[in-house]
Amino acid sequence: MAETRANSDRPRLWWEIAIVLAVTVGQSAVYSVLSLTRALLRPTPIGDQQTQLNPSRDVAAFWDVLYQVLSVFFGLSLVALVVFLLWEPGGNALRRIGLDFRRFGGDIARALLLAAAIGLPGLALYAVGRALGITVQVQASPLDAAWWTVPLLVLAALRAGLTEEVIFIAYLFDRLRRLGWGWWAIILSTAALRAAYHAYQGIGPIIGNFVMGVVFGWCYKRWGRVMPLVLAHTLIDIVAFVGYPLAVALWPALFGTVPPPTPTPTS
Repeated sequence: MAETRANSDRPRLWWEIAIVLAVTVGQSAVYSVLSLTRALLRPTPIGDQQTQLNPSRDVAAFWDVLYQVLSVFFGLSLVALVVFLLWEPGGNALRRIGLDFRRFGGDIARALLLAAAIGLPGLALYAVGRALGITVQVQASPLDAAWWTVPLLVLAALRAGLTEEVIFIAYLFDRLRRLGWGWWAIILSTAALRAAYHAYQGIGPIIGNFVMGVVFGWCYKRWGRVMPLVLAHTLIDIVAFVGYPLAVALWPALFGTVPPPTPTPTS
């Protein structure tokens, strides 16, 4: 009886996964891959192209802040939807996936180790990709910062950490395990999806995010908690977003804005 019910639930699970991905990270991954494809097809080398992670939404400060806060709110609403789908009668989805504060001290310690283990090599990989001309110049935050810029960047980092780790890791691991997938099949497939999600940044970030997905997936399998992954991801993004102007000042060739092409003189 239980096996018959499990088999009847499989189509529903597949449809649920497809719908969740279509409105969240899967949709973004498709657009990201298309963006990379267009970048590769342009006559301008990919190393001379750039993208923005946290662009201004409006020239007027009030509307810029409002639009960015709303963007964070609606992004976190999708995370709430996924947690709602994970919720079961008589259970607590947040506790089951480890998105709570029961072991916050240990979670912080693990997050700091993960942030160092992923963030520093990721920065080096980005630098190598820029030097080789296979990575887009990523403008992580506005250079003309105002007083509200840092709080908004912290919120953006928190949204990215919750979105990617709750959906890529907690949600997909739960659903794919129920469909009978093995651990390494789940880890590698979700890491590949994470890599596709960041494909618009170029080849270097694709490799870096795939490795990050494998490491984070293995850690989730071992720890059974998504909180350290959310904290580590958020910390990595905060450093990248807030520290971007300093990086531009120190290493303008790697992090500075790509100059427009010089017009060719005509005779």
